[in-house]
Amino acid sequence: MESLQLSPLDLRLGLMAAVLAVMAVVFHLLTGTFLTPENLYDIAQQTAVVGIVATAIGLVVVGRHIDLSVGSVMGFVGVLIAWLQYSHGWHWLAACGAGLLAAIAVGLYQGGLTAYLGVPSFVVTLGGLMSFRGAAFLVADGKTQPVTDPVFLWFGGGLDGALGIAGSWALAAVLALLACWRMVQARRAKARHGFPLRPLAADLAFTAALLALLGAFTAAMCAYQLPTKPHGQGVPVPVVIWGAVVIAVAFLVRRTRFGRYIYAIGNKEAAAYLAGVNTRRVTVICFILCGLAAALAGVLLAGYSTKAYQAMGDTYLLPSIAAVVIGGTNILGGRGRYLGTLVGVVLIVLLNSVLSIMAMPEAGRQVIYGLVIILMLLVYGRGERVTS
Repeated sequence: MESLQLSPLDLRLGLMAAVLAVMAVVFHLLTGTFLTPENLYDIAQQTAVVGIVATAIGLVVVGRHIDLSVGSVMGFVGVLIAWLQYSHGWHWLAACGAGLLAAIAVGLYQGGLTAYLGVPSFVVTLGGLMSFRGAAFLVADGKTQPVTDPVFLWFGGGLDGALGIAGSWALAAVLALLACWRMVQARRAKARHGFPLRPLAADLAFTAALLALLGAFTAAMCAYQLPTKPHGQGVPVPVVIWGAVVIAVAFLVRRTRFGRYIYAIGNKEAAAYLAGVNTRRVTVICFILCGLAAALAGVLLAGYSTKAYQAMGDTYLLPSIAAVVIGGTNILGGRGRYLGTLVGVVLIVLLNSVLSIMAMPEAGRQVIYGLVIILMLLVYGRGERVTS
């Protein structure tokens, strides 16, 4: 353990990855269609939308807050953008800009109430869940808004919303080179500063496993082919956007003072304030980021489904929060990793996919999601005393 420099969180993350692999094999044996390219492509699409929302919710939860309004904000922004395009003839770029400004306003509103007026975030966002759902209805008078712009549809990952075979393998090659470069740079940095090095064999094995996973994913996406096309789809565009969001959040958390401030506030807000951290501003920015993530997810969902309607984001709230909790983020704040959230997203989408294949009704899925959250909390809390 000491020579491999693995923390308990690393072991937990590895255990979750192993559980994912076992689940995939078991689900394929049960259904016979789970690991087919078509189903994996659909899972990748769903994972991108849930992952974008969950990544931002994770920041809010680490900061000792919660956002229950993300589903309604997805619907509100998605309907607003589609309404501006379809009913008023706006260019998709201008409509998306208006939607992002609306999301920033939502974040300022909810973050301001929480940070400056002291209203609990649970109460604020519960009110937002209902009010923004109503706002989505008022924007378009409750009517479903069609989406027809080809560029907008491309971003959503529709029929043409993928990188293609050549683009997918080019992206995989770039990511593989970056993974190897990062391993070398990390070892050089540790040696330069006198830190003990992990065994070279362990680093090589981890990097090789990562490259194998990347290659298998790319091959599966390229193997999915529509009947009307002569070649495979490749990696969906929403997955690329989700990857960019994860990289941005990773940089924010690991390389900026703002990221450290979030964890400091989550561990003890009063101590962070006395240390000179502007806790109110950090809280507001977290809510703004969460609103922007919900807006981006709403854009992708509208582009994928070619329409926007009031309740389009309602079914994404519970899976997103479940993914954050399953990923090991402490619901009381101060602890959590974006990689854990990423694994939690994949796990919850895999579960949702197999329930869909088995024709499980929505009510049954919600029951299972709730049981999974409670089970993971029991596993993570075993042997620990939760203190506020």
